[in-house]
Amino acid sequence: VQLQASGGGLVQPGASLRLSCAASGRSVSSYAMAWLRQAPGKEREFVATIAWNGGTYYADSVKGRFTISRDNAKNTVYLQMNSLKPEDTAVYYCAARQGTIRVVPTDYSYWGQGTQVTVSS
Repeated sequence: VQLQASGGGLVQPGASLRLSCAASGRSVSSYAMAWLRQAPGKEREFVATIAWNGGTYYADSVKGRFTISRDNAKNTVYLQMNSLKPEDTAVYYCAARQGTIRVVPTDYSYWGQGTQVTVSS
Protein backbone atom coordinates (compact mmCIF):
# COMPACT_ATOMS: atom_id res chain seq x y z
CA VAL A 1 0.00 0.00 0.00
CA GLN A 2 1.32 3.43 -0.99
CA LEU A 3 -0.17 6.58 0.50
CA GLN A 4 0.06 10.09 -0.91
CA ALA A 5 -1.02 12.98 1.31
CA SER A 6 -1.84 16.41 -0.08
CA GLY A 7 -3.73 19.60 0.67
CA GLY A 8 -1.53 21.28 3.24
CA GLY A 9 -0.65 24.95 3.19
CA LEU A 10 -0.32 28.22 5.06
CA VAL A 11 -3.55 29.61 6.51
CA GLN A 12 -4.62 32.14 9.09
CA PRO A 13 -6.13 31.18 12.44
CA GLY A 14 -9.80 30.32 12.08
CA ALA A 15 -9.45 29.15 8.50
CA SER A 16 -10.20 25.71 7.05
CA LEU A 17 -8.23 23.16 5.07
CA ARG A 18 -9.02 19.74 3.65
CA LEU A 19 -6.29 17.15 3.47
CA SER A 20 -6.49 14.17 1.14
CA CYS A 21 -4.75 10.82 1.29
CA ALA A 22 -4.85 8.78 -1.91
CA ALA A 23 -3.99 5.12 -1.58
CA SER A 24 -2.59 2.96 -4.36
CA GLY A 25 -1.33 -0.55 -4.76
CA ARG A 26 -4.43 -2.16 -3.36
CA SER A 27 -7.84 -1.26 -2.02
CA VAL A 28 -7.81 0.09 1.54
CA SER A 29 -11.57 -0.28 2.00
CA SER A 30 -11.01 -2.90 4.71
CA TYR A 31 -8.21 -0.97 6.42
CA ALA A 32 -8.30 1.35 9.37
CA MET A 33 -7.03 4.74 8.20
CA ALA A 34 -5.67 7.56 10.31
CA TRP A 35 -4.20 11.01 10.33
CA LEU A 36 -1.33 11.82 12.64
CA ARG A 37 0.83 14.89 12.97
CA GLN A 38 4.26 15.96 14.14
CA ALA A 39 5.14 19.47 15.20
CA PRO A 40 8.76 20.68 15.33
CA GLY A 41 10.53 19.28 18.37
CA LYS A 42 7.60 17.09 19.35
CA GLU A 43 6.71 13.46 18.98
CA ARG A 44 4.29 12.25 16.35
CA GLU A 45 0.75 12.28 17.74
CA PHE A 46 -2.59 10.80 16.84
CA VAL A 47 -5.22 13.11 15.31
CA ALA A 48 -8.11 11.03 13.95
CA THR A 49 -8.92 7.57 12.69
CA ILE A 50 -11.69 5.90 10.71
CA ALA A 51 -12.57 2.23 10.63
CA TRP A 52 -13.52 0.18 7.60
CA ASN A 53 -17.20 0.60 8.56
CA GLY A 54 -16.97 4.38 8.99
CA GLY A 55 -16.58 4.50 12.75
CA THR A 56 -14.39 7.40 13.85
CA TYR A 57 -12.32 8.49 16.82
CA TYR A 58 -10.60 11.81 17.47
CA ALA A 59 -7.95 13.26 19.70
CA ASP A 60 -9.47 15.60 22.28
CA SER A 61 -7.49 18.51 20.87
CA VAL A 62 -9.30 18.35 17.51
CA LYS A 63 -12.71 16.98 18.47
CA GLY A 64 -15.48 19.18 17.11
CA ARG A 65 -13.15 20.94 14.66
CA PHE A 66 -11.77 18.14 12.48
CA THR A 67 -13.68 15.49 10.54
CA ILE A 68 -12.18 12.37 9.02
CA SER A 69 -13.98 10.64 6.17
CA ARG A 70 -13.32 8.08 3.49
CA ASP A 71 -14.40 7.43 -0.08
CA ASN A 72 -13.74 3.77 -0.78
CA ALA A 73 -14.63 4.14 -4.46
CA LYS A 74 -11.75 6.60 -4.78
CA ASN A 75 -9.51 4.76 -2.32
CA THR A 76 -9.08 8.08 -0.55
CA VAL A 77 -9.32 9.40 3.00
CA TYR A 78 -9.91 13.03 3.92
CA LEU A 79 -9.37 15.27 6.91
CA GLN A 80 -11.53 18.37 7.00
CA MET A 81 -9.96 20.85 9.39
CA ASN A 82 -12.01 23.84 10.56
CA SER A 83 -11.30 26.62 13.05
CA LEU A 84 -7.58 26.04 12.71
CA LYS A 85 -5.33 27.22 15.51
CA PRO A 86 -1.59 27.98 15.57
CA GLU A 87 -1.08 24.88 17.69
CA ASP A 88 -2.37 22.78 14.78
CA THR A 89 0.81 23.65 12.88
CA ALA A 90 2.59 20.39 12.01
CA VAL A 91 3.42 17.93 9.29
CA TYR A 92 0.33 15.79 8.81
CA TYR A 93 0.71 12.14 7.87
CA CYS A 94 -1.86 9.62 6.74
CA ALA A 95 -1.43 6.03 7.78
CA ALA A 96 -3.12 2.67 7.33
CA ARG A 97 -3.31 -0.63 9.10
CA GLN A 98 -5.19 -3.87 8.66
CA GLY A 99 -7.63 -4.48 11.47
CA THR A 100 -9.22 -2.20 14.02
CA ILE A 101 -8.52 1.46 14.67
CA ARG A 102 -5.63 2.44 16.92
CA VAL A 103 -4.34 5.66 18.44
CA VAL A 104 -0.70 4.65 18.82
CA PRO A 105 1.33 5.76 15.80
CA THR A 106 3.57 2.70 15.84
CA ASP A 107 0.52 0.46 15.37
CA TYR A 108 0.19 1.69 11.77
CA SER A 109 2.05 -0.24 9.07
CA TYR A 110 1.77 2.06 6.07
CA TRP A 111 2.61 5.76 5.97
CA GLY A 112 2.39 8.61 3.49
CA GLN A 113 5.09 11.23 3.06
CA GLY A 114 3.39 14.02 5.01
CA THR A 115 1.99 17.41 4.12
CA GLN A 116 2.83 20.64 5.96
CA VAL A 117 0.07 22.64 7.63
CA THR A 118 1.03 26.04 8.99
CA VAL A 119 -1.46 28.20 10.87
CA SER A 120 -0.17 31.71 11.36
CA SER A 121 -1.31 35.30 11.12
